[in-house]
Amino acid sequence: MELPFPGMDPYLEQPALWPDVHTALIAAMRDAIQEQLGPAYIALITPYIALESIEIAPTRQAFVPDIGVLRDDPADTGTATATITPAPLTLPVQMTVPTRYARIEIRAVVQQTLITAIELLSPANKRPGLDGADAYEKKRQELFASSVHLLEIDLLRGGVRPQLARPLPPTAYCVFLSRAYRRPLVDVWPIALSDPLPVLPVPLSYPDPDVALDLGAVLRQVYRRAHYERLIDYRADPPPPPLAPDEAAWLDQHLRAMGLR
Repeated sequence: MELPFPGMDPYLEQPALWPDVHTALIAAMRDAIQEQLGPAYIALITPYIALESIEIAPTRQAFVPDIGVLRDDPADTGTATATITPAPLTLPVQMTVPTRYARIEIRAVVQQTLITAIELLSPANKRPGLDGADAYEKKRQELFASSVHLLEIDLLRGGVRPQLARPLPPTAYCVFLSRAYRRPLVDVWPIALSDPLPVLPVPLSYPDPDVALDLGAVLRQVYRRAHYERLIDYRADPPPPPLAPDEAAWLDQHLRAMGLR
């Protein structure tokens, strides 16, 4: 199945699904960039581990132990099964689990120096608190103090966005590009739910020109190969946070036109 949205699919933001989406996007983006790099550069995938709160669904088979009832008559060796009423609900649980993510690093082949870092933000990067958004912001500031370009791709509606000196207008998704020689200025691409994903410039060392990253083409390729539609119920609402009324109306109309509702 082809991606049913012109840009980002908000259903891919499901916490249990996002780690796989993240891994697939990182690999596809690295390959798309690698094809355009000359022999002086190489794009590498650098993994890291983050603690994420992920909804763990119950298994299809549940084991309920029998309850033995003791009898006063020692000759009676039978057992009885207690009936518990009312029957309990079976619901998913939230578990904090180590989750593997990755970033892309473009390095100079000869000196092995880092030229450009590409971050596809994870929930851990955007979670409020010292071990989440604050830790990510500290890492950003270290890169801002260096000669490394930083491209940040935020395809998650929830959480804390990377900080800027001025507030962003409300938007579903966002991309930030901080070129080392233009700091403190940052290029920003606000992306509405109904917008196609942009073709992004990926800077290299001067005087080499940027290479292009077609984010929409990468997402369509990943969705088609991974068959995520098998895990998504487009009749339901997308995962939190709730859509704005105009976004919800657009999404419903779009999915009905696609025959998915």
